Amino acid sequence: MATLRTLTEGWAFTQVGGGKGTKDGEWLEVAHAPTSVHVELLKVQRIPDPFLGLNEWEVQWVGETEWAFKNSFKVTEEELSASNVDLVFEGLDTYATVKLNGQNILNTENQFIEYRAAAKQHLKAGTNELVITFASAFKKGRELEKANGKLHLWNGDSSRLHVRKAQYNYGWDWGPVLMTAGPWRPIHLHAYNVRIVDLDVRSKVSESLEVNTTVDIKLSEKITSTATIEIKNASGQVVAAANEVKIAGGSARGEFKFAPGAIDLWYPVGYGKQPMYTVNTKVYNSEGKLLDSSLDKVSFRRVQVVQEPLADQEGKTFLFEVNNIRIFCGGSNWIPADSFLTTITPDRYRAWIQLLVDGNQNMIRVWGGGVFEHQSFYDACDELGVLVWQDFMFGCGQYPAYDSFLKLVEAEAEHNVKRLRHHPSLVIFAGNNEDYQIAESLNIVDYADETSDFRVTKFPARHIYERTLPEIVGRLSDVFYHRSSPYSAPGVKTTDKTLGDLHQWNVWHGTQEPWHNWDILAGRFVSEFGMEGFPDIRTVDYWLAGNKSERYPQSRTNNSHNKADGFERRLELYLVENFKHAFDMESYVYYTQVMQAETLSAAYRLWRRNWKGRGREYTAGALVWQINDCWPTTSWAIVDYFLRPKPAYFAIARELKPYTVGAARKEVKTFASDLSAADFTVESTLAVWGSNFTLAEKKVTLELTAFDLHSDWTESWTKEVTLAPNMSAELWSGRVPGTEVRTKLSDVPRTVIVSTRLLGDDGTVLARYANWPEPYKFVDFPPVPQLGLSVLVGADGESVTLDTRRPVKGIVLDAEGEGPDVRWSDQAIDLVPGDRQIVTAKGLTGRKVSVRFLGDGSA
Repeated sequence: MATLRTLTEGWAFTQVGGGKGTKDGEWLEVAHAPTSVHVELLKVQRIPDPFLGLNEWEVQWVGETEWAFKNSFKVTEEELSASNVDLVFEGLDTYATVKLNGQNILNTENQFIEYRAAAKQHLKAGTNELVITFASAFKKGRELEKANGKLHLWNGDSSRLHVRKAQYNYGWDWGPVLMTAGPWRPIHLHAYNVRIVDLDVRSKVSESLEVNTTVDIKLSEKITSTATIEIKNASGQVVAAANEVKIAGGSARGEFKFAPGAIDLWYPVGYGKQPMYTVNTKVYNSEGKLLDSSLDKVSFRRVQVVQEPLADQEGKTFLFEVNNIRIFCGGSNWIPADSFLTTITPDRYRAWIQLLVDGNQNMIRVWGGGVFEHQSFYDACDELGVLVWQDFMFGCGQYPAYDSFLKLVEAEAEHNVKRLRHHPSLVIFAGNNEDYQIAESLNIVDYADETSDFRVTKFPARHIYERTLPEIVGRLSDVFYHRSSPYSAPGVKTTDKTLGDLHQWNVWHGTQEPWHNWDILAGRFVSEFGMEGFPDIRTVDYWLAGNKSERYPQSRTNNSHNKADGFERRLELYLVENFKHAFDMESYVYYTQVMQAETLSAAYRLWRRNWKGRGREYTAGALVWQINDCWPTTSWAIVDYFLRPKPAYFAIARELKPYTVGAARKEVKTFASDLSAADFTVESTLAVWGSNFTLAEKKVTLELTAFDLHSDWTESWTKEVTLAPNMSAELWSGRVPGTEVRTKLSDVPRTVIVSTRLLGDDGTVLARYANWPEPYKFVDFPPVPQLGLSVLVGADGESVTLDTRRPVKGIVLDAEGEGPDVRWSDQAIDLVPGDRQIVTAKGLTGRKVSVRFLGDGSA
């Protein structure tokens, strides 16, 4: 029987040759393995915390230094009696030389690959010493760039394009420059005679939901033996078994068939359960002795990426269908959750995915400039029902394709496709992030050419994306492959809005469109879009580290904690176009957060409207950039580094509920004749729609109530409607109640707020949306005392009741005084008379609540 143990104890590290980190010959104890250099230097206080102040720039020397890690471990005679004893390195970051008892056994060049080195001949019974020396990946990259040429990119140092390392380590427009090094994933000692080198469990689920499963076994030796395979459900019950699987030439296959309904299928969150099964495989020799075993979690589901012609519009759908159900994918993009990956625990991964689910999101895209994530990330997605869009690790660059680079890419792709293919949550592999867009910007891509040897063109990486990766994905998995994100179709530019997926950055970047134009900026599947907003004021104060002189929005420290080009101009552009706002630190945090919430909720609201039923899925997904941060910073994230949701998180959650209602206000100007510019009318119109993202029709009451912000005037009506399943439908259109037809632009329109709600049979509010006239900077808000706003903490100390006599826009609550972070159930709230809202506040513990809103007197 094989034995596998992890080398977690007895590690030490040093700066080779001595320097700022350690003295020459000084070895410092490692606090916890696996680890990386910065983490250990921080623990022994040899460097300042790069997340605070301007300290990022005080630690740049770390990434240009050579480091060594060593471990002393004991080996038993029993372990050495095995035919093979290997050292298995799940991840070394990045250029490492590995010596065992003074003998060189391995040289590595790729952070994303698991390496295995035969070690038996160099091991001895008793104590052995393992030394891993890490060269500077930055310097190695510069050397490779000199040898192979400088290439174009967005973000970071151009040498990164030659290095198979997490690209965000070189700095991004949301992250710091922190070049890590070290044994970043576990290292094992593996003793065995024969081992399972590959176990490929694949399930074909037919349209009738019949399940055909194969289990392919490949051994390290071409022996003849037998295997047993058991498939068990979560309760441990065996649902299928094969007890005498013959292994010939070191490989074998077990086959299983399940009639429709005989086995529980896996569904995305909101559409069904997520049953997990285990495949228990055991391999025996001819004498019946156990050689090796494997225990793998699997699930069964049918996934299709549907690209078919649409009714009434050009192009094709780009949608995900799971078990014959077409899914609108509302979710987020994921970047690495820390600059120091070894600090992320499984619980922290789980908390991130739980936040996603709690926010009614059902898809996450693992972006191509980070890493193939930790197993616990994908496990959490499996268990919680979150669909995973997985990029390969190429981002925003003109990557090379010379032979040695291709060899690394091939090994990396094979390893990670095998590692991830069994996860039911994984529904797509994409070749890269925005590399075709880089090529388009340089005018180096010929979309008419599908047959050339791309390695000798100005866009050599097309060979990777159109030859290497699709071959590997197709050979080793059944997962859908997409050449890039974004990518439209062969021969079509990535900016096409009628095909494939789209990165819509003409809000914020590009043409800097108003967010109100999301409807005309839609694509078939919008896999990136976003708006920046400051994080929680506590997070800002954390990175300011007590420096009160820097506690203003444009300070040097705050600038260093926002990496986006031109962020001050762009934040202020969207603020000044839409809001009256103040510049003190707390107010600037508030106004940018509300702006972010308004921008992103509008996108989800308008794009979900485009999901109009089968054949009319004009927009099939929206993935916000981004859910998370890798350090405390201001960025596009909707939840900050400390897992503190911004108001945008809650605004998005409301738009992704099973039932939603939306409304859009338009100013319609009609001229009396073609000959006059002075004779016209202006009418305020409103369109209302409802969405039902369940699989059953729903009878609801549409309630529309209009309020005058400056008087007690109100008008209300109801309408019984039936929402068809899994689609959005138009419910009403007409003039905004209480508004007059205007005949000149100097007529100031009445400030009418329209509340739309969907009510269930028992009067329960299933969905609500309050439509306000925009821009908000033109709204003459009443004096605060006239609002009649009531904010009451409940007797339980962890609920807050909101009520008002006049409409209030953009309520953000906060706890006063010292205490733990509060877990709010809602934020960025619009409140109208007669629609009391109760917000849960776990951790409030009876503290007083402060409240911010538009027109609160701060601006």
